Amino acid sequence: MEEKVFDLKILNLKKAHLGKAVLWGVLALLAAAALYPVFFLVSGSFMGKDELGDCLGAVVSGKEGYADFPLLPGFPTLSHYVEVFLDSPEFFVMFWNSIKITFGVLAGQLAVGTGAAWGFAKYEFPWKRGFFLIYMILMLLPFQVLMLSDYLILDRLALIDHLWGIILPGIFSTFPVFIMYRFFSEIPDSLLESARLDGAREWQLFLYLALPIGSSGIIAAMVLGFLEYWSLIEQPLTFLKEKSLLPLSVFLPDITSVNQSGMAFAASVVTFFPALMVFLGGQDYLEQGIMAGAVKE
Repeated sequence: MEEKVFDLKILNLKKAHLGKAVLWGVLALLAAAALYPVFFLVSGSFMGKDELGDCLGAVVSGKEGYADFPLLPGFPTLSHYVEVFLDSPEFFVMFWNSIKITFGVLAGQLAVGTGAAWGFAKYEFPWKRGFFLIYMILMLLPFQVLMLSDYLILDRLALIDHLWGIILPGIFSTFPVFIMYRFFSEIPDSLLESARLDGAREWQLFLYLALPIGSSGIIAAMVLGFLEYWSLIEQPLTFLKEKSLLPLSVFLPDITSVNQSGMAFAASVVTFFPALMVFLGGQDYLEQGIMAGAVKE
């Protein structure tokens, strides 16, 4: 009897291991399918023009047939990266435009958003819930809904065709306030009262308690903000007319010929790399931000 029970446990254990192996196999296949565009992008950036013509000729040249794209280049070359870095001065102009827009917005959100989130989280004032509801509604509205009103306001402020026309609306975005609000709300009121009894002023509570304790939410908001404003498309195309003001996200040329496709692949990799590094560095904070945002009041 004991031997049968022992054999049954071993059988159940084997089934459990088999089930895990099948699950991991399915997840690996799904991950490979999701990552294939990244392999496609990196591999294409190292292919020569002739090889890209053979692989993508049916797509970019209108020829008959199907595109054939291997995971590894047959004859690797760095010529497209040389073209991007050395033969495309507009690339660096747009790169610095992206730096100015992204870090300008993030610095503004850090100054404005943290204060707004702290005020909503720990202070009582008239119409608090109504104002916060307006914040949430604005967060849910897509850019297309607010595009006309934003354009009219920026036009009156003479900020059309200026980088500040992109930076200022981003500074007052409501999404980072929502993320940081959740983290600030978790700070115990008893801790703040103890600090007040010890003589701490309100600005000291914010600097020495709120910011360190809520740092995870602040970093999560900054990471999400970087990913959003590093890859802006619609706002620059709507509010900027001068090509010299456009950010890197709209640098990629139209792939109308094989001669342009290699440069497009290389520029895409260079544009994608900073966002990937920021995402990997802030992944843990992003998970905490998502979990905090999912909790109902």
